[in-house]
Amino acid sequence: MLLWVFFLLVLTLSSGPHFSSPSPTLRVPRYADAIFTNSYRKVWGQLSARKLLQDIMSRQQAERNQEQGAKVRLGRQVDSMWEDQKQMVLESILVALPQKHRNSQG
Repeated sequence: MLLWVFFLLVLTLSSGPHFSSPSPTLRVPRYADAIFTNSYRKVWGQLSARKLLQDIMSRQQAERNQEQGAKVRLGRQVDSMWEDQKQMVLESILVALPQKHRNSQG
């Protein structure tokens, strides 16, 4: 706000007999535009860098989640295979016990 007051004051003084050439009045707005443009580019660059960093971090997190999901699925598959194997062994034992019992009696 203070900067705008300064600009208005300079423009007002430049229209009077204090300044004979229009070049100082043109320099102030151009200087203000340059300050604004540089500040805008700096902020825009920071925002772009932050967004890029967030994108990279989210991709890495997604990859970690996929790896963990694959490990969990693999673990479940191994557990399932182990349960199936135990089931088959128990069934074969249960089938063999009566046959062995009959063979030992007969």
